[in-house]
Amino acid sequence: MRGAMSFITALVLAAFVGYGAAWYFGVLEGNFSLLLFLAAVVTGIYWVAERLYFLPQRRKAVAALEANAAKRQAELAQMGISQVDDNTAEARSRLIMQPWWLDWTAGLFPVIIVVFLLRSFLFEPFKIPSGSMIPTLLVNDLILVNKFHYGVRLPVINLKVLDNHSPERGDVMVFRYPPKPSLDYIKRVVGIPGDEVAYLNKKLTINGKPLPKTPLPDFFDADSMRYAKQFEETNGAKTYRLLNDDERPSFIAGADNFQFRENCRYSTEGVVCKVPEGHYFMMGDNRDNSLDSRYWGFVPEQNIVGKAFFVWMNFGSLKRIGSFD
Repeated sequence: MRGAMSFITALVLAAFVGYGAAWYFGVLEGNFSLLLFLAAVVTGIYWVAERLYFLPQRRKAVAALEANAAKRQAELAQMGISQVDDNTAEARSRLIMQPWWLDWTAGLFPVIIVVFLLRSFLFEPFKIPSGSMIPTLLVNDLILVNKFHYGVRLPVINLKVLDNHSPERGDVMVFRYPPKPSLDYIKRVVGIPGDEVAYLNKKLTINGKPLPKTPLPDFFDADSMRYAKQFEETNGAKTYRLLNDDERPSFIAGADNFQFRENCRYSTEGVVCKVPEGHYFMMGDNRDNSLDSRYWGFVPEQNIVGKAFFVWMNFGSLKRIGSFD
């Protein structure tokens, strides 16, 4: 039995390692939520089996060992032998100890299930990979995303089962990238369902009303070693900073043929889009260096992951730690 379980567990762990290696080297497209879910299921099965079968079996073996040891001592005592070598404690320890294949499965289940629940329903960490949200978020910022702010969703399939708040203009939101839902993107909500969003000559207008845009001192990007024009913009209840690059044209080059593209009108000045129901228009704060809804379209409600709200670490600058708008 132990030999069979050891072999089966080795195969299961090898499958997880192989999946991770193939994902790491780009052989296949990985899904961490699915991987964590499967790990929770597999280790959960081992944990239940340990509590209901394997542990009781080991305890029976220990009880039998102790009964035999007591019987032997009684027999020796009747023969007048009182000094005997007793290795019962060592044998008991070996019998009750979890084998490696339970230690690496059932033993990890409590940790895995806690991580799975926290990540699926409460908070999920993300790392900022690009500069599209500068100056609000910098490359390598480690952030937290509130998974329940926009409603409770089932892990892996991302199906909403409980409503909460709706996304508001100005929110920084993580979502599944519409052209490739296995990727997570982070941008700012600019337009909500029913809005007409116009970004013409680098000025943002919502439903015909230009958003207040106040000049600020230029922003120095340490990575590119360049200065960029910085502004403060107010959209809804949120006020945030953004960047513009005078060297980049207003024209949106290379827009995809996305769903509801007929809702958008492109020109040399920029783009005007009517946001369809159940969708959102997203833009990066680094306006001229962001691949966003201007290029690949609207974000459907079912692609929402959560609301970004806190930088919990940046190893290059501890001053980055804190909440943001």
